[in-house]
Amino acid sequence: MTQDFPLPQHSRIVETDEDTLAMAAQAIRDGKLVAFPTETVYGLGADAASDRAVASIFDAKDRPQFNPLIVHFADAGQAALEVVFDDRARKLTQAFWPGSLTLVLPRRKDSSISLVASAGLDTLAVRVPDNIIARALIETSGRPIAAPSANRSGTLSPTAALHVELSLRDKVDIILDGGSCAVGIESTIVDLSGETPTLLRPGAIPMEDIAALLGPIALPGNGSAVKAPGMMSRHYAPSIPIRINITPENRQRGEAYLTFGPDAPKRAALNLSRKGDLKEAAGNLFAMLRALDMPGIRGIAVQPIPDVGLGRAINDRLERAALSLEKRALPKSIPDVNA
Repeated sequence: MTQDFPLPQHSRIVETDEDTLAMAAQAIRDGKLVAFPTETVYGLGADAASDRAVASIFDAKDRPQFNPLIVHFADAGQAALEVVFDDRARKLTQAFWPGSLTLVLPRRKDSSISLVASAGLDTLAVRVPDNIIARALIETSGRPIAAPSANRSGTLSPTAALHVELSLRDKVDIILDGGSCAVGIESTIVDLSGETPTLLRPGAIPMEDIAALLGPIALPGNGSAVKAPGMMSRHYAPSIPIRINITPENRQRGEAYLTFGPDAPKRAALNLSRKGDLKEAAGNLFAMLRALDMPGIRGIAVQPIPDVGLGRAINDRLERAALSLEKRALPKSIPDVNA
């Protein structure tokens, strides 16, 4: 099969060891961009205290300036220097940090974090990643690291170092290879800057687990301000049409069928989890969408996914992808790729 995008002649991917980690940490201190693994997806990192460095993230991703970034810390103590924790935040961080939970909290008046990272808001989106390479990079650089997903804005999030290189090319200085991401779907984002906890983005930590600690969780209303990543309606989109909640009899010719569970049709392109495991499905989501987003495939039909726990986060990503491409029609008279 001919590749649409040849690999760069001089790869920026480096195997992570003591020397390359030190090199990447110096790059962060020098205001450069470093892609690194987390348990969720690969992040495109820069010194969170440097306006210029953070601005270079937006430029590299072609990202809207009003969409805030997540700032990553080595531990909760480091984060507490920049944001105000209340009892709710302390309860959640004790339960889920390090881990795939991002909290939106009031920024301290003396915070060193660039206002560019928070899009000028008086809140910050913060988390402590559950990945040894990510935390080692933060500790070695001595800087909090602002990092959205390491891909062009609006495209599929990267869950492997190669995905980063294919998406960003020469816009990233170093890519630390940490293998495939353990979780493979972005962090859950909860806003604690107001009186009522609000789920801004479903993610790897199910809302039910958070509600078990805090009680009822609100959802943002229509027209809510963009306070965290993942709130844009057009997001996580492949380049071909995607239709969701499609049963076998409603597939169209030319669509690759992305299925879920042991009872899924055998004539399918890929199955997110033959065991019906939502955690496995979340880990496979972006990689499988990326695998199907290729020449010869004119569209992707996705079997219904249970809308509970991690399934809610998976459906959120799929709905955004479908929304951004829903007006593209499938060409007629094309082969059945599931045959």
